[in-house]
Amino acid sequence: MKNDMNAYVPFLSEIKKVIRHTDIEYTFRMEYTGDVKPGQFFEVSIPKYGEAPISVSGIGENTIDLTIRRVGKVTNEIFENYEGDSLYLRGPYGNGFDVKNYQGKELVVIAGGTGLSPVKGVVDYFASHTEEAEKVTLIAGFKSPADVLFKADFEKWQQTIQVIRTVDGAEEGYTGKIGLVTKYIPELPIENPENTVFIVVGPPVMMKFAVAEVLKRGIKEENIWISNERKMCCGIGKCGHCKIGETYICLDGPVFNYADGKNLID
Repeated sequence: MKNDMNAYVPFLSEIKKVIRHTDIEYTFRMEYTGDVKPGQFFEVSIPKYGEAPISVSGIGENTIDLTIRRVGKVTNEIFENYEGDSLYLRGPYGNGFDVKNYQGKELVVIAGGTGLSPVKGVVDYFASHTEEAEKVTLIAGFKSPADVLFKADFEKWQQTIQVIRTVDGAEEGYTGKIGLVTKYIPELPIENPENTVFIVVGPPVMMKFAVAEVLKRGIKEENIWISNERKMCCGIGKCGHCKIGETYICLDGPVFNYADGKNLID
C-alpha cells in the first residue's frame, strides 16, 4: 500500500516475509506499490516508539525489502513483528542509484557489511540483465563468516557475475577469502578505465580507503558513486539533522557522485 496524500503521513504496510541473516539482522519484505530505486530509504515507524530510516535492499512485484539491524529502541520493537503483521512506512525518500548510469559499462560494486543493503538492488538488476553491462563485479566484505548477509543471493549472483566475498577474519576451517575489500581492488582486471564505473558503499573509513584505491586505478571521480547515510530523520529536508553545509542528505542524497560527495565533510 502507498499514501500519496501527505509526505508526513505514514501508511500501513503488511509484512509478507521475514528473512533472518544473523542474530541481529533480518530482512522484512513489505507490501508496497509504487516507484522506488535502490539506495532510497523509507521511514519505518511504530507508534509510541518512534521511527528509523531504513534503506531499500530489494525491489519485487508489489513488495520492497528492508534489511534492518537490531540496534536500538525502534529496531528492537520492529523485530517483534512477523509475517502477517504490519508496520507503518513513509517514503521512499532520497535519490537512489540510477541503473542508467551504469548501463553499457564495466561496473564494480564494493560494499562493506550492511553497506551491501542499499546497493543490493543494483546488483540484483545487473545479475539478471548481464547484457546491459560490459562486465559486473561485486566485492563484498564482512567482519566474519557469521556476519555475512544475503547468503542465498550470493549463490545466485555468482552464476552470472564475478563475485569476491571476503571476511576480515575467520576461525579454522573457513575456506573463503580473507582480507579487507581494499586488498582486492588493485587485483581487478579493468580492461577500459575510461568505461569503468564504481559504486562504493559501507562504513565511512572503508569508503575513504576503498575510493583511494579506486582512484589509483585511473578511474575518474565522476565515475564513482557513494552513499552517505548520515543522521537522516524527517526524510524531507525540514528538520535539518542531516544537513552538511547547504546539502540535505535526505533530499540531495543519500546517493552522491563522488565528485560532489567528497566535499561533504562535517
